[in-house]
Amino acid sequence: RNQNVVGEDRGSSLEDRGSSFRYCASLGITMMVGPDGRPYNGYPQQFGQPFPQAAAMPQMGNTGPFPGTVTSPGGPPAPQDKSAASATAPTKDVEPGPKVYAEVGFGDIFRQFVLLGWTAFGGPQAHIALFQKIFIEKLNWMSSSLFMELFALGQCIPGPTSTQVSFAIGLLKRGVLGGLLSGMLFQYPGLLMMSLIGFGAEKVDWENGAFKGFTSGLGAVGVALVVGAAISLSAKTAPDRETKMLNLIAAVVSYMYSSAWIFPVLILFGGIVTLIRDREKPVNEAPGDEGIQSYGMGKAGGMCLIIIWAAILVTVIVLRTSVYEYEGHARGLYWFETFYRIGSYIFGGGQVVLPLIIEQVVQYQDVCDSAGICVRKPDYEIYPGGEKLIGKGDPNVNSWMTEAQFLAGLGIAQAMPGPLFNIAAYLGALIASRAGVNALVGIAACWFGMFAPGVLLIFGALPWWGEFRKLPVYRRALPGMNAAAVGLVVAASFSLYDKVRASSPFPDTAVAIGILGFAAVEIYKAPAPAAILGGGLLGIIGWAAKIRWIAG
Repeated sequence: RNQNVVGEDRGSSLEDRGSSFRYCASLGITMMVGPDGRPYNGYPQQFGQPFPQAAAMPQMGNTGPFPGTVTSPGGPPAPQDKSAASATAPTKDVEPGPKVYAEVGFGDIFRQFVLLGWTAFGGPQAHIALFQKIFIEKLNWMSSSLFMELFALGQCIPGPTSTQVSFAIGLLKRGVLGGLLSGMLFQYPGLLMMSLIGFGAEKVDWENGAFKGFTSGLGAVGVALVVGAAISLSAKTAPDRETKMLNLIAAVVSYMYSSAWIFPVLILFGGIVTLIRDREKPVNEAPGDEGIQSYGMGKAGGMCLIIIWAAILVTVIVLRTSVYEYEGHARGLYWFETFYRIGSYIFGGGQVVLPLIIEQVVQYQDVCDSAGICVRKPDYEIYPGGEKLIGKGDPNVNSWMTEAQFLAGLGIAQAMPGPLFNIAAYLGALIASRAGVNALVGIAACWFGMFAPGVLLIFGALPWWGEFRKLPVYRRALPGMNAAAVGLVVAASFSLYDKVRASSPFPDTAVAIGILGFAAVEIYKAPAPAAILGGGLLGIIGWAAKIRWIAG
């Protein structure tokens, strides 16, 4: 502020002026005063004297009453070292302004997501870690706490979590169109590749050594990203004893029990704990925008989307069970209903949905021998020539594909970028081909069926969540919900490590690649997509050099 501000009223008392000077001193403003204690407004050669009320002001070591000056009786203030002044100047009274987040346009969303979908390897938890690195730490699109709220919200409503977060990021920055842009750009590489693989599924060499080395390296670095996210997010969301314990409980329970309901239950449990703990504490003031530019459509529009989701679910179930048989064009309805129903009650990520899918596309029967020992076998193995009847509508063979084909698709889907739910495109192409239907029909029915529930629900929930997150009950529950949600990431870092090591042709080398990837991203700040691709290249080198014989 201009020096004249605090001394404009020449009739003000010394006490008033002392208060004004103390305020300026707290802000680190150096002021000059004349012999009468008034602010100095003259020429440079007219040096002021110490202010008479200086004894009442905060003392700052030997720097005098104001930072940046040392008083000398009858003379000018001696220059003071700026570093020392900054170290001793009082700053506790300074109120920091609100953090400014990046203003994001459609071009920004396009530039960030158009290539992200090609490098987002490692599954849903790795995707969350990648989003954290790029959009929170690097680009400052929104606050870390807001991002964790989105993650917790995705865990608490049906659908693929990382997919829902990818749509939500764009929606919160540029509305519905921004959400569609970010989400589809994140999905399309995996959709494209899994569709093409589904077309030629029976001709793919799944045991190619170079391919397995490449996918092993990708997965190893993907796990390293999850580990980094688990460490940084746990430090931010679990600052006290209770939240640390919630983080631990969520990690242990979700690692041991990977069922469809466990994720939302753990998050709700965490919210209840801190809601009870903080019931007597003043509620934190409602959050600011934290980087939010839009909630998409209004609450009425959001409710319409939720009603549409429920109406579609009821309609397709009724049509499949009561109206149409599995034949002709109705086959597409059966495929759509199966994947839409699964997508409507799955919480979390793709690892949860896979056991449910295989039970739908491969039908099993119990076969017992004369000794009463029973085993479960696919129905096409029970009947002679059953494999040729797959997908044809035969009453004895209701499977849509073989078990081996499903497991092969699962392996390749885990090595592809983007959501694991993209396996629906592979399954759709293969199911349609075996049924003698155009593969594009199968891809559309299965892929849209799988993704539509989660997308409808996240677009419908966000306008309501924008109001709900301001309520006192939500603010008290939020610390526990976030701590539990990050516990799921901690558990994922261990479970994914197990899977990568077990599936690698060179387990020890894969772990070493993961360590290198962790160091590249966390220590040397390499871009996460580059580190992931680098891990794939190291995997090919490991295969070519036959490192598995040395370290595996």
